[in-house]
Amino acid sequence: MIQLKDVTYARLGSSSLEEAESFATRCLGLQVSERSRNSLYLRSDERAHTLCYFEGDPADQTIGFEVENESDLNEAATTLDALGHPVHVGAAAECSARKVRAFIGFKDPSGNQIELVVRPEQHGRRYFASRDAGITGFSHVGLNSTNPVRDEKFWTEVCNARVSDRIGDIALMRVNAIHHTIALAPARGPGIQHINHQVQSNDDVLRSFYHLSEQRVLIVFGPGRHPTSGARFLYFQGPDGMVFEYSVGVDEIEDEESHRPRQFGFEPTSLCMWGSKSKRAR
Repeated sequence: MIQLKDVTYARLGSSSLEEAESFATRCLGLQVSERSRNSLYLRSDERAHTLCYFEGDPADQTIGFEVENESDLNEAATTLDALGHPVHVGAAAECSARKVRAFIGFKDPSGNQIELVVRPEQHGRRYFASRDAGITGFSHVGLNSTNPVRDEKFWTEVCNARVSDRIGDIALMRVNAIHHTIALAPARGPGIQHINHQVQSNDDVLRSFYHLSEQRVLIVFGPGRHPTSGARFLYFQGPDGMVFEYSVGVDEIEDEESHRPRQFGFEPTSLCMWGSKSKRAR
């Protein structure tokens, strides 16, 4: 079984790095870590970067997950190849671009581009936000799924993800104590459905609601509260249609033995207990 430790980064193709940087700093509240001719690296916590925009097709989207060491990485490559998931071994220049010691890339059953990485770089200086959004770190990702039942089996049987709760057939899965690291979202094709950052307080969620509204950023869901994780949330749209989320108060599951996933119906009240409704279907 592939032992995932945490979600590490998102890599997004961008039609305009200038627009991406403006949004990431003026609206989202990340810190620019590094700029190159064709890439923009952004921080949200102690890591050297958790989001990278690069010049390219916005449909080119990748999520990275950390594994413990290169031995685990090699075992993962063998497992994936045996299951019919062709593996790309990162060359030195590719590892440098991702700021990791080593990585492999593959596609999950829905075609999402996934990378497993070893030793992602940390930063010696503390994260300093470009605006007071209250961000404490990159926390989870929503992945498009063309078959949530099939994809749940991949993430829980091939990898070490555990189901925390389900909404219909949609699994919310964790790889550590936090309620979910991966949320599956029904879709017609692969892609990142949303990128989540945790913030410090309810006030941060509401302050950002007003700030983003003033900046004419499209609010797609919230403010609200998820009955599954208990998190208070706000979803909003960034460049090239990517959806970002702020949330606070997400549950943690410390007792693995006693936890049993709950089943919620596939209906609006399973997504928000306050009554907020999504303004966009993805």
